[in-house]
Amino acid sequence: MKALLLVGGKGTRLRPLTLKTPKPVVPIFDRPFLAYQLEALAQISEIDEVILSLNYQPDRIEESLKAGESFPFKIRYVVEPAPLGTAGAVRYAKQFIDGSILVCNGDVLAQLDLADLLDKHRQQNARATIVLTEIDNPAAYGLVETDLEGNVKCFLEKPEPGHIASNTINAGIYVLESDTLDRIPENTNWSLERSFFPSLIKNKEKFQAYISNGYWIDIGTTEKYRKIHWDIMDRQFDAQPFHSSEMNTVVLNPSANISETAQFIGPCFIGENVTVGSGAKIGPYAVINRNCTIHEGAVLEHSIIWPHTEIGSRAVLRNLIIGHACKIENNIEPKEGTVIEDGSSIG
Repeated sequence: MKALLLVGGKGTRLRPLTLKTPKPVVPIFDRPFLAYQLEALAQISEIDEVILSLNYQPDRIEESLKAGESFPFKIRYVVEPAPLGTAGAVRYAKQFIDGSILVCNGDVLAQLDLADLLDKHRQQNARATIVLTEIDNPAAYGLVETDLEGNVKCFLEKPEPGHIASNTINAGIYVLESDTLDRIPENTNWSLERSFFPSLIKNKEKFQAYISNGYWIDIGTTEKYRKIHWDIMDRQFDAQPFHSSEMNTVVLNPSANISETAQFIGPCFIGENVTVGSGAKIGPYAVINRNCTIHEGAVLEHSIIWPHTEIGSRAVLRNLIIGHACKIENNIEPKEGTVIEDGSSIG
């Protein structure tokens, strides 16, 4: 069986972080985001190939994955000739698909029993199955209404407030039968949400909903990018590097060079080859990625630091995201909530 990850988007809502790093491989602690999705797919033994549908900076995505961990299936990289939309991307990859295919948006992470999802799809003889999740404010997502038997009856992509009649949204995870894809025009920008799914409903095809009550997040904004880190630290989503850890754990890579007088307040994460100077205060909710240097007396809390960044003496960082290879000078306190672009120098 094949799985398809839709990872061609530009990640505009995550800018400036995604100007040089495609959204699917932004670091979550010390792993690219895609690694967490691939790890979830590895729970399905029948998946023997995962297709990555690429468009924006495809070489960076391939380089990032090939430099990291291995998975128990083949990874095929398919580059769209132009942005084709969610349905167009699936249609472009159809040449590699037969039978059922599991399709996932490239910016979602879910605590989901994928084997049960596939079983339910097959038991219902569905032409398509969509995973739904419940959230408090569904206006920014695709709203899905079902009947009592779980058949999808209405699909509203990002509805106006007056049209919201339920709080079950499209979780961005689907099982599709390959012969349903022929309706999608080739080499055309087409949408699963706005065109493909409504066509299933219009034609009265078996379009089934699968309700998931587990953890779900999309990382499409800087707020959600922060949140996935904090949620893993707090064990709301059980994943490495805090898998099965105690609350308020300090995860410290053995290669880190730490002053005896540095202070750590968990939860926090200190990556490979990080240097932390004397009197520095790290945490809570601090993520310092590989090859960073934190000088004496610096304060970091509720902040995420990407690799190869240097933080000056007595600098104070609160609620920041700092990109690759940045430098924050001594005695600097950037404005809380700031997202700092790769290669920036502040001070």
